[in-house]
Amino acid sequence: MTTSAKLWVRLPLGALSGLLAGFAALAVAELVSAAVRPQAGPLTAVGGAAIDRTPTPVKDWAIRHFGEDDKLVLQLGILATLAALAIVLGVVALRFRRVGAAGVLIFGVIGAAAALTRPDSMGFTDALPSVVGAVVAAALLYYLIGRLTQPPRAGRTTADAEPGREPAWDRRGFVIGASGAAVASLGVGALGRYLTGNASQAAVESRNAVRLPAPASPAPPLPPGTQLKVPGISRFTTSNKAFYRVDTALVVPKVDADTWRLRIHGRGVARPVTLTFEDLLRRELIERDITLTCVSNEVGGPYVGNARWLGVRLADVLAEAGVRPPSKGGPADQLVARSVDGMTLGSPVEAAMDGRDAMLAVGMNGQPLPFTHGFPVRMLIPGLYGYVSACKWIEDIELTTFDDYDPYWVKRSWARRAPIKTQSRIDVPKPLSRSKAGTVMVAGVAWAQHRGIDRVQVRVDDGPWQDADLATEANIDTWRQWSFPWKATPGSHTLTARATERGGEVQTEKRTGTVPDGASGWPSVVVTID
Repeated sequence: MTTSAKLWVRLPLGALSGLLAGFAALAVAELVSAAVRPQAGPLTAVGGAAIDRTPTPVKDWAIRHFGEDDKLVLQLGILATLAALAIVLGVVALRFRRVGAAGVLIFGVIGAAAALTRPDSMGFTDALPSVVGAVVAAALLYYLIGRLTQPPRAGRTTADAEPGREPAWDRRGFVIGASGAAVASLGVGALGRYLTGNASQAAVESRNAVRLPAPASPAPPLPPGTQLKVPGISRFTTSNKAFYRVDTALVVPKVDADTWRLRIHGRGVARPVTLTFEDLLRRELIERDITLTCVSNEVGGPYVGNARWLGVRLADVLAEAGVRPPSKGGPADQLVARSVDGMTLGSPVEAAMDGRDAMLAVGMNGQPLPFTHGFPVRMLIPGLYGYVSACKWIEDIELTTFDDYDPYWVKRSWARRAPIKTQSRIDVPKPLSRSKAGTVMVAGVAWAQHRGIDRVQVRVDDGPWQDADLATEANIDTWRQWSFPWKATPGSHTLTARATERGGEVQTEKRTGTVPDGASGWPSVVVTID
């Protein structure tokens, strides 16, 4: 075998060594993060740092195109990048063994730095998963490359000493080392996953043990006609499973309700308060149907849903802490809500205390909040986009001013104040669908939370606007279904809708993107009639 041939044999083995070292790093980090906390793992830490530093237009594009899979796409992208870099380091190590190992350590430093700079960092222990994983990986890479670049310990053969021949390499040692590393990494990674699952078991058990009290102020029964009998239209009440999720948490926080605390403090708080989950359950609870909307929702998009929420009036909790709204002389005009993962949301104090059904929610559609939707407690304020009003996994409320503090999304070019815009959506027929000539039902939902919907109109191509039939309104804080029986004729047609809110303002035709305060424009679909 020629020297160049032997080199081409060892190049893929060097790449394999890099991959095995990278795999070992992640597996060991998984195990260590199970002992520290899942959020300290390098994938989560680096992914979170990437989210924080991603330009707003790119982040909005990812949400628009990948939806709730945006986090999975990010993690797969990070894994692919790490795999490519691991291959490069493995190949480099064939010539520069120490340089390759040092490169692995550098990535450990990067992961540690990302973990330490996260908003929810718990200190130096958050660096341990990345550091320990990198040290193990560097040692493994150094060992495996050694087997590829050094002869067997028994000594060189005569052929190895011949001029022009490349030294033999320790095939047996490499195979044993590589196989052992792969098996050990699989075992360590599996153990880490198992321990992480066990660590969250207390939170799961605490949720399973929750028995939600009956509300002191129950939601009225939905009036007849709230749900239209139109196939394909959105259900008036969105199930917990189908309810949209948009947040930055790569690992969904699983918080033990027994140890959870909510602190209320800051400017204008006469009596700082700390509440437990049981404290909230013992208070008078209200139950309300409320529609939530994400500011990243494009015109006609899916990031809106309606649920029946159970919780404590936020205004009552704030008042007991001595908080007064600005209209009554209070010094704070912004309520900053913080979640356990470090997210900050800023809400107008006035909106939280003006009589609307703002709440600290503990239940959703008759069940304790799902972990993905904020268990044990989340905040919500009707009429405001979620990024300023719907803090999940909330643990802290600070009263301050808009001038003194910019929360997470405001620092990233979104508006400080974000009332929900009047919007409508066409659920049926679907875009680019085909139907037979005759009566085709056009239907969907419209919303203007905390103002209400009074009218929805439909236009076929460039024809006149025609009034749609409105479903019965549940309350002004929910969406409203609508339908329009269209006498469809053959050909390609564009269907457009627009809504009018209770104050008489018509949904604007002007098309804008989601940044900085929500999308606007009329929804439309193109269909073909045979």
